[in-house]
Amino acid sequence: MSKLGAADTFDVFQLCLADMRLDGKAVITPDLATLVGRMLKRMEEPRIVKVQGYIVCIANTPTGQKIVLKYCLDDSTIHVADATSGECEKVLQGHTNDVTSVAISPDGTTIVSGSFDKTVRVWNANTGACKKTLQGHAYFVSAVAISPDGATIASASTDERVRVWNAKTGAWKRLIGHTHDVNAVVFSPDGKRIVSGSDDTTLRVWNAKTGVCEKILQRHTGSVRAVAISPDGATIVSGSSDETVRVWNAKTGACEKTLRGHNDWIRAVAISPDGATIVSGSDDKTVRMWNSKTGACEKTLQGHEGWVYGVTISPDGATIVSGCGGRIVRFWDLRTGLPLMQWKK
Repeated sequence: MSKLGAADTFDVFQLCLADMRLDGKAVITPDLATLVGRMLKRMEEPRIVKVQGYIVCIANTPTGQKIVLKYCLDDSTIHVADATSGECEKVLQGHTNDVTSVAISPDGTTIVSGSFDKTVRVWNANTGACKKTLQGHAYFVSAVAISPDGATIASASTDERVRVWNAKTGAWKRLIGHTHDVNAVVFSPDGKRIVSGSDDTTLRVWNAKTGVCEKILQRHTGSVRAVAISPDGATIVSGSSDETVRVWNAKTGACEKTLRGHNDWIRAVAISPDGATIVSGSDDKTVRMWNSKTGACEKTLQGHEGWVYGVTISPDGATIVSGCGGRIVRFWDLRTGLPLMQWKK
């Protein structure tokens, strides 16, 4: 029996953590690990925080750590809330159909969203105002990403295309090559490459400036659902409906490792800041931690009640955050794999 994909389900999570950067310099703010650490000093059991919505993105912003929520089923709004209390601070309204994906710029000032309404919207994260509506996809937008300098937006769609947009002018170009729905898109750390994953079982590496496809990565036997790139840009990691995580050499395109252990679709992958740990989330309701050098599964994190749609790692490499279709977001200690706290609807 075939499973529901991105086009068939509204429980879509995309979790990401962004360092706050202003004028190219790090700004010192309480990071996720510090916040969690303070909480844990005051409790004996993992904390449960109730929030009204689906968590789809987490980021540091100039005014403090925020979360971005897809509010509920059949809802076209995005909610921005305080990361510690879950209290909603603003609602972004403008999409005319369900929101499928969200990304936040590295400096935390811009939110980008994709929707079933076939558009990409660019929002001011501070005011909640929609700055721009990007139109051009023929079918719904399944994933969005922002370049490290915030100047370029990439979007993936079930129209088999990746589009690259100028964040200021809205000018765009199409990246043509995939032969089926495109599910994932990510920029390289230097912003010069874009990597996409598709139902056609391939990953493609594109030149972000010219739009030329430089490599096609072929080894998966199922839909590529998630893609991540290591902080040094040397490694690409992908997750697939074939139940494997694959590790690729970004320079040569060679598949260096196949990580096996999940027994269902893999919908999310992330790489730690030091590149030592790969994290994956699966429909088998688990999060797995892998040694990136050996490919060994070091820990299996259990506790989610539904498919795990999103995983991310805090900038200091101390904390894993994962979200599932059970409307629960969990925080884990990356070193020990132990649960820290969770948010629950």
